[in-house]
Amino acid sequence: MRAQLKKREDRMRNERDTANQWRRERGRELLPSLRAVPFTDHLMPMVLLSLNTGMRRGELFDLKWAHVNFDRRIVTVSAETAKSRKTRHIPLNAEAYETLKSWRSQCDLGNSRVFESEDGARFDNVNSSWKKLLDDAKIVDFRWHDMRHHFASRLAMGAVDLNTIRELLGHSDYAMTLRYAHLAPEHKREAVEVLDKPRPHLKIVATN
Repeated sequence: MRAQLKKREDRMRNERDTANQWRRERGRELLPSLRAVPFTDHLMPMVLLSLNTGMRRGELFDLKWAHVNFDRRIVTVSAETAKSRKTRHIPLNAEAYETLKSWRSQCDLGNSRVFESEDGARFDNVNSSWKKLLDDAKIVDFRWHDMRHHFASRLAMGAVDLNTIRELLGHSDYAMTLRYAHLAPEHKREAVEVLDKPRPHLKIVATN
């Protein structure tokens, strides 16, 4: 998917160059160049944030710049927009941080939301661009929500404890997080191997 996202960015930049060449030859006003910005539109930063934070699509649509703390590298999902109706704080890894920082550099500073549609409204869907991306990448049976599962699966396979994963995902029910338990067999093995270590000699001292 990442490779296809990059191809999409290159294609959109080339298409804009071609369009501007056509307009230049006819003396028409040029469209803004896409060579001077980190991203051609919202899709790539949205996907990268989903993969690296586990945020739901609706949470991304509602995310505001006021909830992004670049100094502490934390993004906050407010209770008003979270499915669980509980506020949670998600640390930003390097890719998520750089994605948000780059996206911020090309956004209108007056925007309150991190992602806004062309008319300045809240996104209600990204179905068309998402579907075309999957078609071009020949990916089937994959939903936007599956990136959230991918995020959690990577954490589990990296031996992150399930309670931390639950907190990052914002699960209100611990049973929902248990689906990732089977992905961390090595972590479980390391846990029980503690029992094989030599036991310290216990000296019992009588007390009066």
